[in-house]
Amino acid sequence: MRNTTQQSYKAAGVDIDAGNALVEAIKPLAKSTSRPGSNAGLGGFGALFDLKAAGFKDPLLVACNDGVGTKLMIAIAAGQHSRVGIDLVAMCVNDLVVQGAEPLLFLDYYATGKLDVETGREIIAGIAEGCKQANCALIGGETAEMPGMYEGGDYDLAGFAVGAVEREQVLSEDRVSEGDVVLGLASSGLHSNGFSLVRKVIADNGLDYAAPCPFSSGQSLGEALLEPTRIYVRGCLDAVRGGGVTALAHVTGGGFIENLPRVLPDHLAIEIEGLPWQMPDVFPWLAELGGIVPEEMVRTFNCGIGMAVVCEAERAEGVTECLEAAGETVFRIGQVVEKADNGPAVVFHDLTDAWPSAKVHAASDQARK
Repeated sequence: MRNTTQQSYKAAGVDIDAGNALVEAIKPLAKSTSRPGSNAGLGGFGALFDLKAAGFKDPLLVACNDGVGTKLMIAIAAGQHSRVGIDLVAMCVNDLVVQGAEPLLFLDYYATGKLDVETGREIIAGIAEGCKQANCALIGGETAEMPGMYEGGDYDLAGFAVGAVEREQVLSEDRVSEGDVVLGLASSGLHSNGFSLVRKVIADNGLDYAAPCPFSSGQSLGEALLEPTRIYVRGCLDAVRGGGVTALAHVTGGGFIENLPRVLPDHLAIEIEGLPWQMPDVFPWLAELGGIVPEEMVRTFNCGIGMAVVCEAERAEGVTECLEAAGETVFRIGQVVEKADNGPAVVFHDLTDAWPSAKVHAASDQARK
């Protein structure tokens, strides 16, 4: 027999009214990100961007998309949603800038099992803050309430960014030469990669995200791990426009080993002596707790360097001053050399000896027994 019970979309778990309330709540956030070329309004089926009004003459468009990954599971477990939106923007715009592109517009995708308007507003507020840091307009997005696909208040985020660069200013691997200097820009912490390993180490050791952080006083472990990804756009663009920069590499998933080779021609490599920078405490703490050897750390995490800047040796001092003027902490971490036959594209010298915690080795040995 046919079921005569009256059904509705809301009864199936999708609340259109909540979705509309969220759109109204975030309209001022989107408007606050407006920049030349965009009106940063919400509500239409699409958005327009005027490249000429943004000051471009012969531009190439650069597009990328990314997510926050399983770092979101910590945000959900800790009930802290206000900063993961910054991560979402950072993971996209930091990829754009490595080609010399200026981020122009951003769209987000927010999917959840049950839409909570306040949680959604917190997340979008973080996205708007990230867009403001990158001078990038939040021009639209999609909110999807999908009961059955996601459990309760679980959610996922994805971002899509578009930038532009004048044709003659594109950064490509053919600009890099032997003898170039490699500068490293300090990271704010773990950023948004390697969190499946982070969560496993924490679970294996029975730690609570609400407990006091063992490596940073005055905050919980969850708060420390959720430190947002640093956005490098303004400093990197200033340095590129100032001259002397030959390449940029965003140190994300795959760490140094996977990311630095992406901006090098096949015949060149980067040499790094030890660890010539100040590493945030989260990295040696994580390595010791999980018995993770230094070689695995530098191929999984940024280990304190979120962006590598390759520049002409004679202009390294000027590039450093430009980056520091934009608020970046800069370390001279290596140089570009001729690659050995069948050798690696990234060579660490004395990595193990230079690692900041000798206990890592004992912990690693114990973990293998």
